[in-house]
Amino acid sequence: MIEKDIIIVGGGAAGFFAAINIAEKHPEFKVAILERGKEVLTKVKVSGGGRCNVTHAEFIPQELVQNYPRGEKELLGPFHSFMTGDTIAWFENRGVALKIEEDGRMFPVSNSSQTIIDCFLSEIEKQGVEVLRNQSVTKFEKRNEYWEVETKSDVFRCKKLIIATGSNPKIWKLIENIDHTVAAPVPSLFTFNIQDSRIKDIPGVVAQHVEIKVLGTALESHGPLLITHWGMSAPSILKLSAFGALEFAKLEYKFEIEINFIALECEVAIARLKELKQELSKKTVSNYTQFDLPKRLWQQLVLAAGMTAEMRWADLNKNQLEALANQLTKAVFKVDGKSTFKEEFVTAGGVNLKEVNFKNFESKLHENLYFTGEVLNIDAVTGGFNFQNAWTSAYILAQNISE
Repeated sequence: MIEKDIIIVGGGAAGFFAAINIAEKHPEFKVAILERGKEVLTKVKVSGGGRCNVTHAEFIPQELVQNYPRGEKELLGPFHSFMTGDTIAWFENRGVALKIEEDGRMFPVSNSSQTIIDCFLSEIEKQGVEVLRNQSVTKFEKRNEYWEVETKSDVFRCKKLIIATGSNPKIWKLIENIDHTVAAPVPSLFTFNIQDSRIKDIPGVVAQHVEIKVLGTALESHGPLLITHWGMSAPSILKLSAFGALEFAKLEYKFEIEINFIALECEVAIARLKELKQELSKKTVSNYTQFDLPKRLWQQLVLAAGMTAEMRWADLNKNQLEALANQLTKAVFKVDGKSTFKEEFVTAGGVNLKEVNFKNFESKLHENLYFTGEVLNIDAVTGGFNFQNAWTSAYILAQNISE
């Protein structure tokens, strides 16, 4: 039996952040991290294309929570205690400067996730936290005032147990074994698979300001849209995939979306096209791109509206103008399946939020059992928000862990 004061299951972002902050506040505690693999912080390493998207430059708690399809209500209080600005200060106090990119995402100035990993490993060593690798947890249970944690090779005993394993179905099963309920996991951040002649030959094209509705639902989003080899991606799609995660799973990822490529009402588009017919009468329609659309996308929509590549503006009749306006503002695409977005595999699902006290992230069912990060039924859109949940929950847990 190996005795510790605190055991943290999971050697990822939330686990390390909790361990460092607990050890700083309570140097007298014996703290150990149990990691099932040979490597720690693997998700930190690959996040943001190897640059580590640490957080997002959103500094108002009420605005920040709107990026969490699950967890919005619960995180409002915690974000008033530890927020984006606190994350920036925490890293800068340890020699890691962060920078803000145009879209609000924040990365280390070094542009390397290794900077974050090195910071954590250095702090862990400084604080005397033990990191035990190849420790796959098979069971945990309460024995009197202690928690017993069994791995494939050892048995540990601790006063306080912290679960920081992210989206790990095996650990969720163990949590269910001690009477917690777990929301079944479904994919959250993903791109849409679409086979359609209008986008088949134009991968890499970006439309900057689109509005998207999912037909038959209340789901909608807006923002940039990227056309890919397999369909569509970029923030407008990823946001939909996060907020619609449960609904799309029920639909088995087969549904229709309506895209407004120019963010204008159809009637307004028709009126503008009539003006263009007068202004550009002798010009070829497909060669004179309008509404700030990428040229290749404009040309595909012109063809889809039933025009030839040689047609001039003067040749267009009322029906053709309306058909083009419809393609621009109400284009319907069939989604048939999904693809993982880069390496940012995020899952909706996890420990039922009603069973957790968000003042200290302790279980309401079991004393001295804590949850941090994505093991909870909390997930966010892409852009550094999932990491901010990890930092906030781990920090608050560390500050409020009782003596």
